[in-house]
Amino acid sequence: MKRLFDLCLALGSSGFLLAPFIFVAILVKCTSKGPIIYWSDRVGRNNRIFKMPKFRTMLVDTPAVATHLLPDPKQFLTPVGSFLRQSSLDELPQLWSIFKGDMSFVGPRPALFNQDDLVSLRTQYGVNNLQPGLTGWAQINGRDELPIPEKVQLDVEYMNRQSFSFDLKIIFNTFVKVLKKDGIAH
Repeated sequence: MKRLFDLCLALGSSGFLLAPFIFVAILVKCTSKGPIIYWSDRVGRNNRIFKMPKFRTMLVDTPAVATHLLPDPKQFLTPVGSFLRQSSLDELPQLWSIFKGDMSFVGPRPALFNQDDLVSLRTQYGVNNLQPGLTGWAQINGRDELPIPEKVQLDVEYMNRQSFSFDLKIIFNTFVKVLKKDGIAH
């Protein structure tokens, strides 16, 4: 049921998001050198690595680590990077990962391949068995501001409360958070 919902929502939103997708692609290309899409190695269900696309918000030579681990994240942002992150427009290409089956609309956000502390804690609590999501319970309860143990506890809470209505609540609250730009550090 969840997979069918993901496919229908991804298909329905693709048409609606085509114009913003093209606009952002042009914006990225015209404001910095390098590819429009950045393919990030992420940890998926059962700790399998997959390639997750995002509109590129960082300069080409930025180290592949979590943004909060960079000495001064703002110095690595492209001219439109901050805007794309704050508006969450950089996430639009992840519809591809939903179509492909690597992600769902709702689930724990996929960790970077080198976030060993996050992956280890999620594995310890069984969260690694969930399909990662475009948004999730931790996303709407703190996003970039959460310490890893707290993020994992929210992921565990999601795992224990999973339901169609809970996913709808998370999707609705995601839109509210994105519009308010809540919980975005960079």
